[in-house]
Order: sequence, then C-alpha cells, then structure tokens
Amino acid sequence: MTSELTDLTARQLLTGYEKGDFSPVDATRAALERIEVVQPLVNAFVRVDAEQALAQAEASAERWRRGEPQGLLDGVPVTVKDLLLQRGGPTLRGSMSVSAEGSWDEDAPSVGRLRAHGAVFLAKTTTPEFGWKGVTDSPRHGVTGNPYDITRTAGGSSGGSAVAVALGAGPLSIGTDGGGSVRIPASFCGVFGMKPTYGRVPLYPSSPFGTLSHAGPMTKDAADAALMLDVISGEDWRDWSHLGPAEGVRGTLADGVKGLRIAYSPSFGGQVAVRPAVASAVRRAVGALAGLGAYIEESDPDIADPVEAFHTLWFSGAARLLQHFGSRQREALDPGLREVAGAGARHSALEYLAAVDVRMDLGRRMGRFHTSYDLLVTPTLPITAFEAGVEAPARSGHRRWTGWTPFTYPFNMTQQPAATVPCGVDEDGLPIGVQLIGARHADALVLRAAHALYESGAATIPAPALP
Repeated sequence: MTSELTDLTARQLLTGYEKGDFSPVDATRAALERIEVVQPLVNAFVRVDAEQALAQAEASAERWRRGEPQGLLDGVPVTVKDLLLQRGGPTLRGSMSVSAEGSWDEDAPSVGRLRAHGAVFLAKTTTPEFGWKGVTDSPRHGVTGNPYDITRTAGGSSGGSAVAVALGAGPLSIGTDGGGSVRIPASFCGVFGMKPTYGRVPLYPSSPFGTLSHAGPMTKDAADAALMLDVISGEDWRDWSHLGPAEGVRGTLADGVKGLRIAYSPSFGGQVAVRPAVASAVRRAVGALAGLGAYIEESDPDIADPVEAFHTLWFSGAARLLQHFGSRQREALDPGLREVAGAGARHSALEYLAAVDVRMDLGRRMGRFHTSYDLLVTPTLPITAFEAGVEAPARSGHRRWTGWTPFTYPFNMTQQPAATVPCGVDEDGLPIGVQLIGARHADALVLRAAHALYESGAATIPAPALP
C-alpha cells in the first residue's frame, strides 16, 4: 500500500479518501517514508517537518470521517519551493545570507491558498541561491541530483520540487519560473510543469526579478495541475498585479484539441540546435496532437533571440537583490550570482528601458502570432539533463544557463502561459519535454492540450529507477 500511494495523483488520493480506501494519514506517512529513502540520493529537500505534516493529516482524516472536507485538496501531501514563504519555518532561499532566526509567521499567497484548502505540507524543496539560474545547487544546500540519474542535474531553479513529484514525495509542488524555472526541471525530471499567465497566481513578496517571475504548479499530470491552479490562483490583496482566479479550467479539460490551430516550431527557424533524440520525441508528440484532430502547421514565430535583453532585465534584478549586501555577504554567494549581479549593476536606466522595449515588441509579435494559431509547440529544451553541479554542459560553449534554454525565457518576457509535458526519453533514459505555449490568458487552453496528450498516452514515460 505504501509504495502504491506514492504513485497516485492528487485526484486519485482524494477519491480514495472519499471512498474510505485509505486516509490522508496513510498517504502522508507513505510520502514521508519516500522522502527518507530518496533524500540521501538526490538532496531535494531543505526542511522536512514530519510531526507537523502528520498532525495536519490527522486533522484532515477527521474531516473526511465526518464527510466535511475543508477544500479541493484536503489531505493531499504537497511540497513548496524554498523561495516561497511558508508559515512556521524559515525560507532560506538557498543562501548563507538568510538567517533562519525570526518569527516566519506569513504564507506566500499560493501557500496560503493550499493551506486554506486542507493540503498537508511535507517539506520545503531546494533551489539555487535566490533562484537565479536554471540548475539546482547552492552554497547553503549543495547539489540536487536527477531522479533518472543522480549524477545529472535536476534542472532549476525549481529542481527540488520536480524531483519531489517525480519520486512520489507528494503529487503536488509549487515552483517559481523567471526564465524557465518550472519548465526546465519538469522537463529534465519527467513531470508536468506550468508557468501560468503572469498575474494568474499572486506573488508576495514580489520577486527582485520583477514581472519575469511567475509561480506555478508542478504535478504528475495536467489534470492535477488544473486542480491545483484552481486553488492557488485565488485572490490576494498583497499582489496588485493579480489577474483574479482561474475560471473554468477543469471544466474544459475534456474538450480535447480537435479543430485547434497549432504551430509547430522545431528549432525557432533554425536558430536552435536541437539534439536528434529530443527532436524526434517532440515530433511524435506533435503527431499525437494531429491524430487527435488538431490542425498542425510548421511555423516559426517572428522573433529573434532576445537573450541580450533578457540578460539586461535578469542581471539588473540580481543587482537589485544584492544592492545592500556587504562585502562579507557577497563573498559567501554563489560566484555566478555575484558575477551576473556585477554585470547588472553596470547597466544604465536607458539600457534597462531599451530591454523593456525589446520585451514589449516581443509581446506584440507573439500577440499577432496567436491571431493565426491557438497554440505554439516547441521542444521545452534542446537537450536532456547534463552533469550535476555546473551551470552549463561541458564543451557546450555556453557560460550562462540561458545558452541552453532558448525555448523557455522568451515566454517569461511575454508573460504567456507555457507548460511542459514529458514526451519520451533519450538513449540514456533521460526525460524529454514538449512545450505548449498559449496566448496571454489562455491558461485553460494550454492545460486542455496537455491533458489530451496524457489521455492519448503520448505523455507516458518510464518511471525513475531509484529505490
């Protein structure tokens, strides 16, 4: 029963609770046992509070016995990326500069929504320092390994959350995504990850990286993500840019993709070198969408690589983050973060505003693109997971993580919803992801197409081989 429970989706757990087949306590114990087994192998968890989790599970079990579940996720075990505040313990952000002292008495909006709906909090998950890069290692917590090969990276910056979901340490996790930080690790670890439209999930405190940063669900499948999005997109006055709750997402999942106009861009018009195994797997996923009735056309969006503008925005955010750090604090930082913050501090206001202009033009171009196409499909990443503990693959020629993530960060600039769905494995058994991108506010459409891939079997990949 224990191992079987860690394989279940949130929806399956809720059905089991309702039928009385097992309880939230059973599911929570199973997840905690899973964490105990895998943590020495993958290093995905920052803080595990078993006593608190079991107390929450007991309270949930009592509510289910009375037939009065508290909300949509009552008793479902969840994990939270350690950039998001969670009441009752420190949020260390992967940094030696953050003190664990203090009251820590506030939830981030999405965490508070999970709490209000009865979720059971298992653990905080690992992140690189302040979530600054696309892999997960930090001076404070070390390196997080991939569940399919612990010598490879889990991706980042929500690497711990992706590993947690992949290995059955709770079916749901909240990650953050400023340039791909939900989608990168979800792709590398073979799980579903979504960056909703900016503002759909309220954020507080606001990110130093500004409106590039989103929060989103990381789950076993798209249907669980739709359920989770209904919860975490609720109102919160602390985020002035909040769009309001997601509406009708779960109700449209079964509508499928028949008749949708889908653009397939295998390499952004030859701008990106994609590994053959990745290209083949993504092409098969596109074929599955065509088989389900979508109209597929190979078409590239009218965009040039906006990496320099993204760097200006991202590095300036890093500079702002470290603005008041003293020399001793800076010495203890991830050297890469220190380097990009230094670059950001040298940008002028005019250079920053020029990058904003590039961003606005990119958004306009993508808006026009989506007048012709409902969705854009690309590889999530052009590669699979590489060696752990480095920012970029050896001999790749890339210094920064943006060099190998050309399909993800542009859509943080445009604030569009984008999701990654597992669509195969490479010759080493490492997961490959296909990315589905919608126009702004088309979160339901992205989830609907992703769900269709799961229902068709196109999103089925082997489970990790870890014990």
